[in-house]
Amino acid sequence: MEADMIGMAVKAATIMADPERIGFLALGVIIGLVLGVIPGLGGLVGLSLLLPFTFDMDPYTALAFLMGLQAVVVTSDTIPAVLFGVPGTVGSAATILDGYPMARKGEAGRAFGAAFSASVIGGIYGAFLLAISVPILRPVMLHIGSPELLSFCVFGLSLVAVLSGGTPLKGLAAACIGLMVATAGDDPQTGTLRWTFDSLYLWDGLPVVPLALGLFAIPEIADMAITRQRIAAEGQVKSEMSQIAGVRDVFRNWFLLLRCATIGSSLGAVPGIGASVIDWIAYGHALRSEKDTATTFGKGDVRGVIASESSNNAKEGGALVPTIAFGVPGSASMALILGAFLIHGLTPGPEMLTKHLDVTYTLVWSVAFANVIGAGICFLFANQLAKVALVRIGILAPVVLAVVFVGAFQGSRQWGDIYALLIFGFFGWVMKRMKWPRPPLILGFVLGGLVERYLFISVERYGAEWLTFPVVMIVFAITLYGILRPILKGYFAKPRGEGRRGAAFGFRPESVNPDLAFSFLVLAFFATCLAISSGWEFGAKLVPQAVGWSGLLFTVWLILAAMFVRPAQVQATGLLAGAPPGEDAPPAAEDVHFDIQADYGDLPVRTIFLRAAVYFGWLLFFFGAAALVGILPGMFLFLVGYLRYEGKESWTTTLAIAVPMWIFSYWLFHKILIVPWPQTVFGDIFPELRSSVWFNLI
Repeated sequence: MEADMIGMAVKAATIMADPERIGFLALGVIIGLVLGVIPGLGGLVGLSLLLPFTFDMDPYTALAFLMGLQAVVVTSDTIPAVLFGVPGTVGSAATILDGYPMARKGEAGRAFGAAFSASVIGGIYGAFLLAISVPILRPVMLHIGSPELLSFCVFGLSLVAVLSGGTPLKGLAAACIGLMVATAGDDPQTGTLRWTFDSLYLWDGLPVVPLALGLFAIPEIADMAITRQRIAAEGQVKSEMSQIAGVRDVFRNWFLLLRCATIGSSLGAVPGIGASVIDWIAYGHALRSEKDTATTFGKGDVRGVIASESSNNAKEGGALVPTIAFGVPGSASMALILGAFLIHGLTPGPEMLTKHLDVTYTLVWSVAFANVIGAGICFLFANQLAKVALVRIGILAPVVLAVVFVGAFQGSRQWGDIYALLIFGFFGWVMKRMKWPRPPLILGFVLGGLVERYLFISVERYGAEWLTFPVVMIVFAITLYGILRPILKGYFAKPRGEGRRGAAFGFRPESVNPDLAFSFLVLAFFATCLAISSGWEFGAKLVPQAVGWSGLLFTVWLILAAMFVRPAQVQATGLLAGAPPGEDAPPAAEDVHFDIQADYGDLPVRTIFLRAAVYFGWLLFFFGAAALVGILPGMFLFLVGYLRYEGKESWTTTLAIAVPMWIFSYWLFHKILIVPWPQTVFGDIFPELRSSVWFNLI
């Protein structure tokens, strides 16, 4: 059997060595890299676009073409994540936490070097695990059911205590907000409409793309627009050797890379976990397991980039396991790969491990080759891309925002996507100013639907018996330990050394501040959700009520601690604590904050709010223009207006940027992707203008 596997692997390598197949693989890689850079697009869009072109290809070439695209989307999505703090795909959200601060310090090249190296090694490692694990994992996968999947999801949620730094209570409350938002839509068990506000857009729930772009993209561009600074200061961008430094960082942290790649490929093989969660789990693992992370993660620690990117690429190999072995796609993109199997007469299951083992190893080689080619291309342009950090914000902001707006529209291709982008963009900016961590919110949102689905199936099928399943008990024990350990350790920690003092109890007048007011707003949110959901049927209100009461508890605890508990003068001590006391005078517990932070310097509060109002006013202008004349025409008007009047650029510069940008967007979204644009006010009033080139987009 072993000799047969090696022989088939060699045969598959020979098949893949054909120049035509390598050419199609490389073409798929290039398309995947382009789609990964553009926020809102991704593997799903690309595979949908390419699938019809594979009908006349042989199975080996077709699968190489598709896997070339799918394997590298999560490589190039690093570029906007590092340069702008904008997730190219949802799977790169964790990369932002340390990649973007590195760019702000002029280390974009180093971040790229580390990210691309970790991506290619993680991708090859995932392909290697796929090659050796398909026969082994088949019996294991058959024993994973809804209770086990639920326990994995709950474990993922436990990471909010880690991703929240010194304020785990804020993180837990933020995760509850994400879970609550995830329950919006038509309840599958009872048909109850939850939080739809009489809008058809929300019947199927809120798409993750506009929420993720709103939480991360809009606030980061807002901070640059308010401070009116480049991503990195002039002269701060390091030399070409910074890429090499990033590569060295990867090999210096080789054990971390292998651990996170193993996490990525293992969880990628579990159907239903989803690519949106894996990078957070790997990031949380690095945060817990590596030394000296409390004050460096979230501020430009290259280990955070390595953890996220290695797991991201490794998951592609893992996601192929259930697709090949059982015909159960491990992700939405894998569902399209499964469609390609069926188109070419391949039936997933035992035959893929026996009769068609050469095809299976063709997939393995495709993933490995694609990662090498993709990383190589990214390395070639990394130094040039790093210089984007020096572009004036008056030019950078409108270009990135224009792409973000159109990318967010890919969520469900309805006006609601733009509403969601603006609402969560403003909410994300407020959370950032109040030092409420945003990663727990998106983690809660991504896992919310999975938790509800697996909980319902587990209870309906097993009653309470599922709680006694061995895997469930082990994972829940690890989860409970991970949540309680930081809080209890901080609570029972005793101050040491001269000048140290323990936690003091009593009213703190300085706690009456905007942060406290925001906490009361969150409290009101949970109270309102509890009141509204109390009248629903049991199946519909089970999760909203559980989440609402949990969020209420965490928020009340947070408010009381903020108002009446003065933290100990040691690191991460008190009710809001999470880390053990340090020997030197470290920052206060609540100052350890794992999210991107912006330094407004000496800017007066009035100036900050005035510039913020102007920034969000331009966003509303984009929305208004799009509603009147169409999204692409509105994008052109926004680019011209922002560049000329806010960026103070000359007409030559304005048109030199706006016109090519609009032409590129027109051909990509209108001609190639054939996006069905929504109705507009102007198009309804003057339908006869639809025949013109400009207004055919209305």
